[in-house]
Amino acid sequence: MASEPKLILTDRPSDAAQTVIDSGLAQYNEEQAGYRDWRDLAVLVTDPDDKMRGGLLGRTSLGLFFVDLFYLPPEMRRSGIGSRVFAMAEEEAVRRGCVSGVLFTISFQAPGFYSRHGWREIARIPCLPAGTSRVVMSKNLTL
Repeated sequence: MASEPKLILTDRPSDAAQTVIDSGLAQYNEEQAGYRDWRDLAVLVTDPDDKMRGGLLGRTSLGLFFVDLFYLPPEMRRSGIGSRVFAMAEEEAVRRGCVSGVLFTISFQAPGFYSRHGWREIARIPCLPAGTSRVVMSKNLTL
């Protein structure tokens, strides 16, 4: 009889562990969908000297655009740069065949910014600190 698998709880999975999980899920998804199209998507913001200042990190897969992280330093906010970054990312997602987008934000971050760009709240999940929520938002990219 085979021995029981071990379960290891960690906040630092090894590169090998991440590879097993990433590639295993990618293979399963490809078997189910019949194709693999997962790709990173980033819009980077630099200063004139090419120093990284912020940007958007996301990915596209199976017709869905995931916004994972979006950050601009305070002095760049409310300048139109964020809107330009978001427009570039959405346009690229559409070029890649995405029909929808999804993101998580926090109630004290930028749900208003996303709403102004056509994203709609689909869920609000209470979290900490007290009175704060994770806000799940989505956008139809085919309109």
